[in-house]
Amino acid sequence: MENLAGIPLYFIYAGSAVLFLALFSLVYAKVTPYCEMTEIKENKNVAASVSYAGAMLGFSLQLMSAMNNSISLVDFAIWGGLAMIVQMTAFFFVRLFAMPRVVERIKNQEISAGVFLAGISISVGLLFGAAMNG
Repeated sequence: MENLAGIPLYFIYAGSAVLFLALFSLVYAKVTPYCEMTEIKENKNVAASVSYAGAMLGFSLQLMSAMNNSISLVDFAIWGGLAMIVQMTAFFFVRLFAMPRVVERIKNQEISAGVFLAGISISVGLLFGAAMNG
């Protein structure tokens, strides 16, 4: 029976992570100058789909690390908020420095731009997630 004692905490953390991912997805969609879901659903834009998925993966990697290293739910929420800021910063870094026309290129369905942005997002997620381990 002792092994089952952690089940409520499992659902609390898993539920919190899902809520964080949903919040991140909404905020990320508001930060980008185009509507990801319109681009993906209506325009069948693979570049937008790949870049959006990469951002969610990059965020989730950091969230996973936060969950593994947190000492409380509040601690997890703080690290989750920081992970959100890091992913938004990665998008702005790409947009301002690495590929200034990334938004235009994704709207034009240039898959290479979507893959590049996804790669940056995932890489940032891996690196900053590892940094949470100290």
